[in-house]
Amino acid sequence: MEKYLSNKLIDGISKADRKSQEVLYKQFYSYGMSICLRYSASREESVEILHDGYLKVFHYFDRYDPKRPFTLWFRRILINGAINYYKKNQNHSQNIGLEKVSEIPDLGKNASDDLKYMDMIQLIQALPMQYRTVFNLYAIEGYDHQEISELLGISVGTSKSNLHRARQKLRAMLTVRNHEEAGIKND
Repeated sequence: MEKYLSNKLIDGISKADRKSQEVLYKQFYSYGMSICLRYSASREESVEILHDGYLKVFHYFDRYDPKRPFTLWFRRILINGAINYYKKNQNHSQNIGLEKVSEIPDLGKNASDDLKYMDMIQLIQALPMQYRTVFNLYAIEGYDHQEISELLGISVGTSKSNLHRARQKLRAMLTVRNHEEAGIKND
């Protein structure tokens, strides 16, 4: 979804026109939420990251290059906002262990075939914050471990370790989910 803004909308936002800001907000809300949900543990956190992102968009709109798709600039703002949120809340993060996995709603029938977007988001949200952030940056956004280490202020080894552990936890959650679907008890 590479979306360019109209000249009229650019002009309105540049002049801090509330109506233009509202149009932009509504037009890119779903896109922004899809990014923020992957980095947060809850919808409330996602909304907070998204709203902070919109505040930055409106405050620093003069830095937007209209020759480039707005979505690329907006995405960068949201990812940086999510990373800042991670850093700010790193010491307060909840580690959700596998004992909590059964609380994840089961909306699909077969994890390998029917895993819907929101199902995957819910599984990613169940990861501890540090694993979730590295997983998103590496597996979804395409950053390498060196870039992640610089962004998050961690070592390359820690980035690799967090990605490995995130994948292990996701695999374990999918295994538990598949067993529950098949009626198999883990005794």
